[in-house]
Amino acid sequence: MSTAKPSSIGQYLLERLYAAGVGHVFGVPGDYVLGFYALMAKGPIQAIGTTREDTAAFAADGYARCQGMGAVAVTYGVGALNTVNAVAGAHAESSPLVVISGAPGVREQREDPLLHHRFGPFTLQREIFDRITCAAVVLDDPVTAFRQIDRALAAARQCCKPVYIELPRDLVATAGYLIPAEAAEPPGSDQGALAEAVAETVELLAQALSPVVVAGVELHRRGLQDTLVQLVERAGLPVAATLTGKSVIAERHPAYLGVYEGAMGAETARSRVEQADLLLLLGVTLNDMDTGIGTARFDPQRMVRAAQNEVVIHYHRYPRVALADFLTCLARAVQLPGKAPAVVAAAEEAEPFPRPNQPMTVARLIGRLNRALTPDMIVVSDTGDCLFAAVDLRVHERSEFLASAFYTTMGFAVPAALGAQVARPDHRALILVGDGAFQMTGTELSTHARLGLAPIVVVFNNGGYGTERFILDGPFNDIAAWRFDRLGEVFGPLDGYHAQDEEGFEAALTQALENRTRPSLINVQLARDDASSALKRLAAHLQASVGGGEPAGSAGRSPS
Repeated sequence: MSTAKPSSIGQYLLERLYAAGVGHVFGVPGDYVLGFYALMAKGPIQAIGTTREDTAAFAADGYARCQGMGAVAVTYGVGALNTVNAVAGAHAESSPLVVISGAPGVREQREDPLLHHRFGPFTLQREIFDRITCAAVVLDDPVTAFRQIDRALAAARQCCKPVYIELPRDLVATAGYLIPAEAAEPPGSDQGALAEAVAETVELLAQALSPVVVAGVELHRRGLQDTLVQLVERAGLPVAATLTGKSVIAERHPAYLGVYEGAMGAETARSRVEQADLLLLLGVTLNDMDTGIGTARFDPQRMVRAAQNEVVIHYHRYPRVALADFLTCLARAVQLPGKAPAVVAAAEEAEPFPRPNQPMTVARLIGRLNRALTPDMIVVSDTGDCLFAAVDLRVHERSEFLASAFYTTMGFAVPAALGAQVARPDHRALILVGDGAFQMTGTELSTHARLGLAPIVVVFNNGGYGTERFILDGPFNDIAAWRFDRLGEVFGPLDGYHAQDEEGFEAALTQALENRTRPSLINVQLARDDASSALKRLAAHLQASVGGGEPAGSAGRSPS
């Protein structure tokens, strides 16, 4: 029997995080979590301080999407509650984020009820996070603390959702108890249901004349990108991605059709998907953004849908079939001799750029960025028109496009890109963000600068909330005019550029691409009524929901 001294509760939590691939923890220190930060400073996990707690959670979310798990450490009350929006987004978008909240000590909670940061019963914070995580635990008992840590981290991995771990400050250094591991039943598939689902799908593929794969975000979150490629290459299948699943396959792969989002999407992907006689929906979440606000055409009579724990074929379902097992077995089973590999027509050559004395437009901006993309770039997009326009970007490698594409929270991109670059230091972030979203969380660019990172930030500056303008215009959509290009005077080493026309943007982009020692920010001046075609289509569908009448920029009316 081992006589080794058991780890403290704080040390065990750090050890298990490190074993799960977490090498960095984002956050803002506060008195209830300082002991945990002091312990972290003595080990291999690096603490990365951010300007706010919500941006720390966004950064941890970006880190998790690239690394498999991310973590944020904050203090009780004012710190933890400031992360709620970002944690809710991670839950909506299936990102395994670990929220570590320091808390008043066990004795303090019992004997001193008037502690600062308290906002109700001491159980209330855990109850709040219980609604937006897949597991929420309080490590207030040394006997059970280790097992609770293991259960929470296992839930994050299995469910691909956030978890909440509350650590009272007087137990950080308290020894825990090693309890024999639970004999948990492995989460496998029902082998009979799996075999029948694969056999039926193979038979349908053999009969189909124009089958198409629609690949979704769950393939990314569960690391199934290689298996997807094996399937589409063995079977010669064309593949479209959903908006939330964008870049689940390398977007320059010859089988890639583009993003399918119903009437909002481009014609190439839309026509191939809607004319297919068999659709394989793999890891697709049927939310309104992925379905083009309800305009996607998915006919159950010609559809196989594989979700996380079931396969649905036509109108019947195979329960207890894991997505990974189904995709792996299907890729091995497909044998379709005589089927030619999918060939996707190459995009037309863009017009020369820049044109003299021409103002910038969203379409021209995206076209130029598309040609600037390199295999070592990760594109991180905020919500709004930069997201809709970025559908037309084609990244080189898989899973190199990150966005809050379903939860659509503003302020995601700049801090999420911080986490992505820390997780993948061999890549460079191209950040697309609107001027309104940048004003929310752009302060995190100072952390990029402090760490010596060199993202390229492109600010879509149209003087306000452009998406809302196209749905329902009014003075409430206007914001303050910031000189984004001069933020280096405040944030530290940063190169700023103001691009008023195509020639100005070309000069700025050229310098930004050459600069790999500090962040570059390009403030792109856009007309208030300029928008991507996808945004215009989206606005047309949303106006009825908000009672907005005519869209901004429609005939007889221009944006105010």
